[in-house]
Amino acid sequence: MNAPSSSYRSGFACFVGRPNAGKSTLTNALVGTKVAITSDRPQTTRHTVRGIVHRPDAQLVLVDTPGLHKPRTLLGERLNDLVRTTWAEVDVIGFCLPADQKLGPGDKFIAKELAEIKKTPKVAIVTKTDLVDSKRLAEQLIAVHQLGVELGIEWAEIIPVSAVGDKQVELVGELISKLLPEGMPLYPDGDLTDEPEQIMVAELIREAALEGVRDELPHSLAVVVEEMLPREGRPADRPLLDIHANVYIERQSQKAIVIGAKGARLKHVGTTARKHIEALLGTPVFLDLHVKVAKDWQRDPKQLRKLGF
Repeated sequence: MNAPSSSYRSGFACFVGRPNAGKSTLTNALVGTKVAITSDRPQTTRHTVRGIVHRPDAQLVLVDTPGLHKPRTLLGERLNDLVRTTWAEVDVIGFCLPADQKLGPGDKFIAKELAEIKKTPKVAIVTKTDLVDSKRLAEQLIAVHQLGVELGIEWAEIIPVSAVGDKQVELVGELISKLLPEGMPLYPDGDLTDEPEQIMVAELIREAALEGVRDELPHSLAVVVEEMLPREGRPADRPLLDIHANVYIERQSQKAIVIGAKGARLKHVGTTARKHIEALLGTPVFLDLHVKVAKDWQRDPKQLRKLGF
């Protein structure tokens, strides 16, 4: 074994924080490609999406969890269980707190949960620093330090970052990597995520469907990719991938919102999603979307299973 690899580190880290704290955006900035869906709506991440950061000295596998919140439905409870399970299994936890919002009950709720997890190193990441001036940022950094003191959490680091402005993103990767255990790479070089392609495709469709819709939709929207098959009889230099997917909502009244006047919205969703899917898979895609009603699926264990939760 050559000398440098003896200090090579590898392991898992996850970003936690209340919904819309900048976790997915930071994951994407670190990995350098779009792996976790980002949306300006809270509660859009449902799957544990892993982004893999390859560094000369380390391999950092990022696990993106849904935001922890006070659950109102069975789906909410399952998401919270998923979060806690993830926290118990990772090597480092990054707690994301937006610079432009004062620490609130949601942050304290999560911090209290984190204080219970004794052994795992915790890094406080103050996100969205591009939205505040230096005085406000300093106040937030002090508040985050104080929160740790109050609850008995010893932050391994407190790092201000702007994933959008690409400020300090590299530093976040470096500091988290230093806290990982020594070990060989866990994934082959070049892999960016271990999410099955079908789930990533479903997430990209879901993200496109959430763009600009009214507030009641985010929780009610699920996407299932029924099949992904190469189109038969295409020349090797002009492949085409057929993707058939269903967009599920909970109520008939929501169908019109997703489809739009004369189908215009659904067409826009298809076009947007197709561009991102083609970029992800590196191949031309034919995307066939259907909107279906699965009544109150968030509260129904059978439907939750069917839709992959």
